[in-house]
Amino acid sequence: MSAARAFEDLAPAISQGLATPSTVTPELEHQGPLKRDLVAGLEKGLAVIEAFDQERPRLTISEVAVRTGLTRAAARRYLLTLTHLGFVSQDRKMFALTPKVLRLGQSYMHSARLPRIVEPELHKLAYALKEASSAGVLDGNDVICIAATSAGRVVSPTLQPGTRVAAHCSGNGRVLLAALPPEDVDAWIKRQDLVALTPNTITHPERLRIEIARARSLGYACIDQELEMGLRTVAVPLRNYKGEVVAAMNISVHASRMSMEQLVEHCLPPLLQAQAHLRMLL
Repeated sequence: MSAARAFEDLAPAISQGLATPSTVTPELEHQGPLKRDLVAGLEKGLAVIEAFDQERPRLTISEVAVRTGLTRAAARRYLLTLTHLGFVSQDRKMFALTPKVLRLGQSYMHSARLPRIVEPELHKLAYALKEASSAGVLDGNDVICIAATSAGRVVSPTLQPGTRVAAHCSGNGRVLLAALPPEDVDAWIKRQDLVALTPNTITHPERLRIEIARARSLGYACIDQELEMGLRTVAVPLRNYKGEVVAAMNISVHASRMSMEQLVEHCLPPLLQAQAHLRMLL
């Protein structure tokens, strides 16, 4: 195995704070790093950035403190530091992120292997089917979109790189959850507040387990207006050369143009072909 391949295999663990390239051993692989090896200030600074979202794009010091669990004095210092570095702007008592924060996401998009490999296949799919296509990875409660193309179809604002959507009611989320062991799925569901985003959203834990099990059995998942009214999706998992699920990919259409049966019949076969092709590359 090459050094580059070995590092890529460790990347998910590193990004989640579970390992560092220099400290991973078979004995420590599942234990995480020692506390003395972690930089608490970096962790808290990133938590301050993550405190801002679509619902609350502007926050006071006190609001940041509440959202991050920091003291008000600590939140103030982190905000002032981020303002000095250009990642945050201040207008009287209100703070907001600046476009410079996009550099963090761009660093991933420009350097990570996964989006660069998946994106060309998404373009082929989207323009062949004249429908939107996106790929995402599981991150806690959500799925983060790592690549997307609309092929001229504006189906949903969630179908663009960097957006986060709830995993329990999205196509990519369902197939990524289906790749987990059943006991991990049960633990994940117990931690969730299964919010109904539409009248169709599945919020009953047992029914969600059944849908995840169905996705595991079929090898794909269908979502009918659970994430957003008018949005229908079929998704498949993306596996690497070792057979591990590393991401998910979908085709999304507007409900007025295609029924669920038509979506599966028309879009699933090319989606499965793209899945097979990408397995040779990932």
